[in-house]
Amino acid sequence: MKRKLLSVVFVLLAMILSCLGFLAYQGHVRYQREIERLSVKEAVGAYTSREDYVPFDQIDEDFVNAVISVEDKRFFSRKGYDLIALIRAVLHNARYGSMVEGGSTISEQIAKNLYLDGYVDGLEEKTAEIFLMFDLEDAFSKEELFALYANMNYYGDGFWGIKEAAEGYYGKRSDDLSLAQAAILAGIPNAPAVYQLSDGFEDAKGRQTWVLQTMENNGFISKEELDEALKEDVHPIIKNESRH
Repeated sequence: MKRKLLSVVFVLLAMILSCLGFLAYQGHVRYQREIERLSVKEAVGAYTSREDYVPFDQIDEDFVNAVISVEDKRFFSRKGYDLIALIRAVLHNARYGSMVEGGSTISEQIAKNLYLDGYVDGLEEKTAEIFLMFDLEDAFSKEELFALYANMNYYGDGFWGIKEAAEGYYGKRSDDLSLAQAAILAGIPNAPAVYQLSDGFEDAKGRQTWVLQTMENNGFISKEELDEALKEDVHPIIKNESRH
């Protein structure tokens, strides 16, 4: 009886592995099709050539640290896939009872936005995303990729990219934000429809608190800086109704 049971388990495992292998192969085929259609340099160039694109050295350091803290804290030191980040995201989301943190790396999110319409459905597309991620990290520095990520994200209220968000919400350059402003803007792309400052300010403030706490936990700011940032009035000073 035990031998029969082991045989059944072995057959089932072999079938599962075969299915996963086929889906992974299909993912590589999808990746090759996307790259043949548009190389990573061409895809990225479509963004970096825009007039409103801001390079890494024109993005506020607090904003960089805020995004890194909540999205991909090993971004600058790690190459490739981050299983630890996926596990951490699952645990954090379970703890808070909502999607406070994603499991994909910044490079994966860029690949998804450039080639997969911002959405991954199943192992085939996930495999394609990972192959695309490696191509992106081979072709560009982490600083270049971070700038791309900050420029391609949607920040609610019609503002695309960190330049529009900083100017539209606070009338500031993207390299001149306060810690409090940087933290609230860094939290918006997680769910722009929920956190946009025109009608989701209270939700955005709640996420800002979590962003600042995460920054403190990661050693980017002190407890005193966190407390001061939470006291700052970060209501938007510009309301462009034409953007709605």
